[in-house]
Amino acid sequence: MATKVKKKKTEKEAGGETLKLVDKQEAGQRIVGISRDIHNDIVKKHRKPSMRFPVRALSNVRYDLKRGHFEIRGKMATRTLTYNTVKTFAQSVRLMATTKKDLLDKNDIAGKREIYYNSKSWGECRFDEQPESDTLLDDMEAMLGINREQLGYIPEERGGDVTGPLTVLDQNPVTGETIKINCAKLGSGAWSIPSRVEHLRFESKAALILVIETASLFQRLVHHVFYEKANCILVSMSGVPTRACRRFIRRLADDQKLPVLVFTDGDPYGYCNIYRTLKVGSGQAAHINRYFCVPQARYLGVTPQDIIDYKLEDATHPLEEADIKRAKDALKNDPFIQHHKEWQNTLNQMLKMGVRIEQQAFAKHGLNFVLDHYLPEKLKKKQFLP
Repeated sequence: MATKVKKKKTEKEAGGETLKLVDKQEAGQRIVGISRDIHNDIVKKHRKPSMRFPVRALSNVRYDLKRGHFEIRGKMATRTLTYNTVKTFAQSVRLMATTKKDLLDKNDIAGKREIYYNSKSWGECRFDEQPESDTLLDDMEAMLGINREQLGYIPEERGGDVTGPLTVLDQNPVTGETIKINCAKLGSGAWSIPSRVEHLRFESKAALILVIETASLFQRLVHHVFYEKANCILVSMSGVPTRACRRFIRRLADDQKLPVLVFTDGDPYGYCNIYRTLKVGSGQAAHINRYFCVPQARYLGVTPQDIIDYKLEDATHPLEEADIKRAKDALKNDPFIQHHKEWQNTLNQMLKMGVRIEQQAFAKHGLNFVLDHYLPEKLKKKQFLP
């Protein structure tokens, strides 16, 4: 089979839609446009200026099956300059100015923590605590309709680990020289996803992407070179996937036209937080879910039915109150769960059984049962949850 090689494009087809990436010039123009409106309100229209941005909450999203992710609804929040909001308003304006002048115009980057400390030179509108600056950064991202990575902000958290039949074409940030990274030639280790992934290109002969929740199981699969047996690219999430991890999987899957299968613990957190966030996004980030969701993802396991099929009843744990609450909340309020009868049945079966199960439970039948039997059987049957 010929190796598939595709170059990065400014527009990407995924989930039935076209994604247009915003360049630094356009991002700067959007900031200038908002700033001009504020100036005109004050100087020309003699009225209190305001900023409007989408409400970031699960109550303001809907599940768009065609696009494959949570879409923002029409609820908007307005921040008007008043006596009580003068500091927050000034901080918002100063944050936009810093973003354009220090990051976009200079092609530089910054972490959220750096912006918090940078504000100490802003005089009376400095941030007292980092949660203040984090919130306003999210507001600015929603208002501009641009994910903050494109604005020059880098995540603080790690992006995830990758191994298998994949060559990543990265570049030297100073010289621009192309650097080829063969993820199958890293010995007992794996390649770490960088904080920014838009510039990456890929070469691969893999048949699928297998995304793993826990680092320990990922390491077992790496140690036994499972990616050769299954001809798959392995990606470790280490819990709820970071934005960089989600964006990487999305770009790789779109670019190489690969199916994505997800393997998490069999509990409400694995279903409704980890998997759901990867596949369709979240209410808090609904304004940019189209960039970070992976609509082609399917859920491999662990399911409540696996407990029965693989005789793991004595390797489970009772559901805790938090698990029960999370499952019931999802059944009642989550648009994704409400849309898919298969997920409703899965959650109800789990609640009826009253137990949760971890990925490592298959070790009951032997340390390598998961890679010798469970995963191959699941991949062969191709019976995945949506």
